[in-house]
Amino acid sequence: MRAKLCAPLMALAILSVSFSAPASAESSGTTATSAHAKKDPCGATKSKWQHLQCQEYNSSAPGDEYFGRMKLSYLGINNTFKDGSVSAGAYTTDSRVISKLMFADDALERWAQKYPNDPELARSYFLGIQVFRKVYTQAGQKIAWQYIQMLTHRFANTYFGKIIRASLAKYGYTEHWFGLPQMCPTPLPKGVMPETTPSATATPSPAPGQPSIDVIPPPCIQPSPSPSPIPSGSPGPSSTKQPATHTPSPSPSASPAPSPSPSKRPQ
Repeated sequence: MRAKLCAPLMALAILSVSFSAPASAESSGTTATSAHAKKDPCGATKSKWQHLQCQEYNSSAPGDEYFGRMKLSYLGINNTFKDGSVSAGAYTTDSRVISKLMFADDALERWAQKYPNDPELARSYFLGIQVFRKVYTQAGQKIAWQYIQMLTHRFANTYFGKIIRASLAKYGYTEHWFGLPQMCPTPLPKGVMPETTPSATATPSPAPGQPSIDVIPPPCIQPSPSPSPIPSGSPGPSSTKQPATHTPSPSPSASPAPSPSPSKRPQ
């Protein structure tokens, strides 16, 4: 009797153990999957292309997030660079154009610090190069060179990085800015020949990995004309002409003059 009763109990125990083992294995598997998902949110993708798209999406800045002192979005940064490139023309030193570009540069720097792997950064750096290379100041040219370094090193495999690398390999890069204005030379008197000055030395070639530099001399400043001296004989501008004095004629006396006494005739 005991044997008959124990047999069903043992069968139930075996079944419970067999069912509990897969459940525990399944729970441990889900825990490992959830931990892996937290570590790599794109780990559940089925292909490399989907994995890349997922990574770019997670590293991109939201479209409604704003950066810098002027609170520009990434579209605002790109539009500022595009408008500045049109306003600059061939080149510019206009402070109004440069101030707008500097606000966009500040926003781009904050954006790159917060989202360093954002794929849209390559486009913004490329647009920044197109406009800052037209700013003929030393600071503007340095910013353009920094953008070039970002594209050729950090975003070298992007479309814009490949364009800049090909341009550097074919044409190189030269920085242009205006030098400090100088006073115009004093004209020499007639018959005096100017002294021979030594010819200017050629600009040395840039170091490897550095741009060439072209400093453009601005027009000279004409000295202000000195006031002409006043002759000593002529009166100065402050002297006033005194009117001539007129002496009044004596007025006749009120008493009548005595009449002469009649002379006696001779007898």
